[in-house]
Amino acid sequence: MDLRGNTVTWLGHGTWLWQSSEGKKILIDCWLEGNPSTPDEYKDPAALGLDGILITHGHFDHIGQGGTEALRCIQGSGAAAFAQFEVAAYLGAKGAEVTGFNIGGTVEVAGVKATMVTAAHSAGITDDDGSMVYGGVAAGFVLEFPDGLVVYQAGDTDVFADMTLIAERFSPHVSVLPVGDFYTMGPVGAAHAIRLLGATQVLCGHFGTFPALVGTPAAVRELVGAGVDVPDLSPGDRFGA
Repeated sequence: MDLRGNTVTWLGHGTWLWQSSEGKKILIDCWLEGNPSTPDEYKDPAALGLDGILITHGHFDHIGQGGTEALRCIQGSGAAAFAQFEVAAYLGAKGAEVTGFNIGGTVEVAGVKATMVTAAHSAGITDDDGSMVYGGVAAGFVLEFPDGLVVYQAGDTDVFADMTLIAERFSPHVSVLPVGDFYTMGPVGAAHAIRLLGATQVLCGHFGTFPALVGTPAAVRELVGAGVDVPDLSPGDRFGA
């Protein structure tokens, strides 16, 4: 997989660690300590050397119940953090410094341009007492690296027709898609997403963590056939230079 000198490591479920060719590290979503699939060597955010954090939405498997995992990542690393407006406000009320923005907005994160884009998913935040509070809407990100690599980090989503607009506007070189089914699209939905995006390089996530998440990269490969690079991967696997 050609990442133009950048690297990405799957930390399990929906959590990904990007490192730019300039050496800057960006964490996508904060579920490490409580994530049963995250390798032990990645559980401590303070040891990751993070420069930036992007949060797709407020579900517990992305920020922890009550935002505990996001707070650990943000406060433990000192990295600049960005999230959807309501998630940023929620975490800010708990003492974290988070820049809130919204669908269509673009920010710079550790030298990478990150544009927040639509996702088809819910976004409620599980509060400390287990109650559900409003978390805005779920999102994905398009990442534009300094060397020209463009990545569509879909977050949790089903396939939706406006993925064609993402393809038209950004022409991503790599698409990171959830494939587990049940809580997101499964392999059939991912195959349609790949077609809409015109994707030729795909990394699959959000599968295998729980028994319900039955989709696999192999199932996606069978549906899309030759011409699309969809590698198998396990938590801790790294791609790129």
